[in-house]
Formats: sequence, C-alpha cells, structure tokens
Amino acid sequence: MAAGDLKGMSLDELDDQLAKLKKEQFNLRFQKASGQLENTSRVRQVRRDIARVMTYATQKRGGASSAVKSAAKSKPGA
Repeated sequence: MAAGDLKGMSLDELDDQLAKLKKEQFNLRFQKASGQLENTSRVRQVRRDIARVMTYATQKRGGASSAVKSAAKSKPGA
C-alpha cells in the first residue's frame, strides 16, 4: 500500500482499511500457527501497513501535530 493512497482517504476510509488489515494480520497469524503460511514476508508488510494507516489516521484527527506543538511549548529552554 502506497502512502499516497492513504493521503487521499477520509478518516472513515482509513478506519475501514485498518480493520481489513488487522483481520488479515489475524488470518496470517492463524496460518503461521497451523503451518500453512506460504508468503512469510506478507506478515511484515501488513504490520507496516497497519502502522502507516494508524499514523495517517492520527494526523487526520489532529493528535500528532497538537501533541508535538504542546510538548515544544512546555519545554523551558525552547
């Protein structure tokens, strides 16, 4: 999944994508436990895609930027 695809998505679409990826991650873990997993690199790709989607969702919600700004303002030497 490309980062450019995520930038154009709305918050609801990001949440839907996150749910799909977590479901896929669960299925991959189940396949690994039962010895049926063929493409082991997909586990890593899905994990990174989940992190990427969560990052964009946090940015759209405004959580990351406001937390960084408030931390920078509260530093005494800044």
